[in-house]
Amino acid sequence: MPEADVQLQGVTKRFGSVTAVDDVELEVYRGEFLSVIGPSGCGKTTTMRLIAGLDQPDSGQIIVRGEHMEGVPPYRRNVGLVFQSFALFPHLTVIKNVEFGLRMRGEPPREREDKALKALRVVGMEDLARRSIDQLSGGQRQRVALARALVVEPALILLDEPLGSLDAKLRIEMQSELKSLQRQMGITFIHVSHNQGEALVMADRIAVMNEGRFEQIDSPQTIYNEPKSRFVAEFVGRNNLFDGKVSGTAADKVRVETPHATFAIEQNGAAIDVGQQVTLVVRADLMRSQIGDEPVGENSITGVIKGLEYAGSVILLVLDLGNGEELKVEQHESLSKGQSAPRHGDSLTVSWSSADGHLLPME
Repeated sequence: MPEADVQLQGVTKRFGSVTAVDDVELEVYRGEFLSVIGPSGCGKTTTMRLIAGLDQPDSGQIIVRGEHMEGVPPYRRNVGLVFQSFALFPHLTVIKNVEFGLRMRGEPPREREDKALKALRVVGMEDLARRSIDQLSGGQRQRVALARALVVEPALILLDEPLGSLDAKLRIEMQSELKSLQRQMGITFIHVSHNQGEALVMADRIAVMNEGRFEQIDSPQTIYNEPKSRFVAEFVGRNNLFDGKVSGTAADKVRVETPHATFAIEQNGAAIDVGQQVTLVVRADLMRSQIGDEPVGENSITGVIKGLEYAGSVILLVLDLGNGEELKVEQHESLSKGQSAPRHGDSLTVSWSSADGHLLPME
């Protein structure tokens, strides 16, 4: 088992009558890139502030590199911080910004400069050390903020929405750059974001948070393909959820009776009993449009197109199933070559394989 750099044991934080973090347990392993994601107000930023020492828990223990953090101020926690705003000093040069933490620690000027230049070299900013902050692009400021966090040689770095203020193109470039730097340095990163796409690209593990608790902590692949709760299935990716009950099991398949139809799913994992209430989850990108007189697939459903969006090479469709229910379909444009383009109001039948579904116990 890898060594833990950070441990949260029964940590709770309240603000008045609101419980922001509710008795959470977490281990972050040495050299890991962990992303904490969730909707606004779920407690993810409070969790980061507790680890940094900017807030104190009402109960529970926070342990960094084996040392209990109770009463330890932020500047003694050996933790680097990178904020969405970058929090750089506009009146200081790049190198003076990077030196700032060392200056607060009382290090001599020559040593401060040597360490700052080394940190800037790591993030590819050494040549711009004497520039002022207002002469830098958004991506360059992001690198300076990261260098300032690195220069104090922290046990871990906390990143709070670090790419949130960048434009879309630069954000994508910085995702791969951040991950590459983290892997190169071997430092533990805890990344807090509401952007699930960032987490899926960069993280070794993802912790999905909701109402102060972790709903699931797993690899990006597992979070995406095998959500463990209804909240995770609805929050991560584009999933369709069908509530129903098990009407039969045979030949390693489970039949789930829903208000729309009875669907088949391969039986994997825990035993399922006939009559059990379940939720069937099917990803939008696993739905296949039925074209012309093609045979209908193993599971199928028909709806009327009410939403249509072209997102590059992917077409995003929303079908009206009646009674206020919708179905999300992600279709790669190459799959519909030679066919008439889908239009609002068209009736469309989609199907999926029994291997493409995932069952959740009814909550």
